[in-house]
Amino acid sequence: MTLKHSPVLEFSERSRAVFKVIVDSYVETGAPIGSRTLSRRLGNHLSPATVRNVMADLEDAGLLYSPHVSAGRLPTEAGLRMFVDGLLEIGNLTSQERIDIESRFAGTDKNIEAVLEEAGSALSGLSHCAGLVFAPKTDSPLRHIEFVSLNPGRALVVMVTAEGVVENRVIEVPPDVPASAFVEATNFLNTRLVGRTIDDARDQIVKSLENDRNQLDILSARLVEAGLADRAADADSGTLIVRGQARLLDDVSAMTDLEHVRALFTALETGELMLKVLEMTEGADGVQIFIGADNDLFNLSGCSFIVAPYHTSQSDLVGAIGVIGPTRMNYARIIPMVDYTAKLVSSLFD
Repeated sequence: MTLKHSPVLEFSERSRAVFKVIVDSYVETGAPIGSRTLSRRLGNHLSPATVRNVMADLEDAGLLYSPHVSAGRLPTEAGLRMFVDGLLEIGNLTSQERIDIESRFAGTDKNIEAVLEEAGSALSGLSHCAGLVFAPKTDSPLRHIEFVSLNPGRALVVMVTAEGVVENRVIEVPPDVPASAFVEATNFLNTRLVGRTIDDARDQIVKSLENDRNQLDILSARLVEAGLADRAADADSGTLIVRGQARLLDDVSAMTDLEHVRALFTALETGELMLKVLEMTEGADGVQIFIGADNDLFNLSGCSFIVAPYHTSQSDLVGAIGVIGPTRMNYARIIPMVDYTAKLVSSLFD
């Protein structure tokens, strides 16, 4: 697995041991830890006085801070960045975790929306954070397109790409469309679209609609137009799936934390965020970690984002998948989780 690295400060063995216990304690409890507790956790190999000196050096280096006078110490965001880049020992997924992730994809039958939603849900459930999945608009040549009546006023458009990926979307249609119009609209588009993208064939389809207005049933034509209009409406957008958003509130302990979460919710609702993530992952290879204020996506302290791209078998970028949560998330456990899920999703595009 490939991680995004930054320069790592040289640590003495003593500083490394003290700093690791402080970060582990922070991930576990979120509370500051004092020199006496640290000394005990180190097996009393270092006295509390020695530990205080080491902590002071780490604080001078900008890696620790004290939230209150005479309190213990917590890692700064720079300290967490340093820890993840140079000291983190990444664990392996357990067999049960692999089974849990794989089982979420069973029965999705290559429906891309179902795959992405299950991926986000799986990551959220296992990480206890919010799972995010980003995907640009699919624009592959089509192998088949079909209109299916759902109920009066609504229809399902099923599009199967040349790679076998299924994309479904619900459109609004006239309430009095007969069954024959769905068949006619399906045949009309399949004769003009197979092997081409909708965007490529749009002008030809519009011209055909104008020329064949007398031959094509008026309700069938309206079905085709409704499908094209829906496709055009999101021509420049893609898919952003967020699962487990409420988990971001679990660690809120102060009004400033709440404001950070509110700002994050706002960012998650904008299409701009998705474009930034896709730009960020386009040239990336493997997992990337963004911590607090060094996170260009949100420009917020208090949260971290772990993300990995997923690709087609030809290594073309399809999208990105990740987890967002508090800076004290369990990086060692979540990083391989994101990596494995991204690889599973990639394999479904083979």
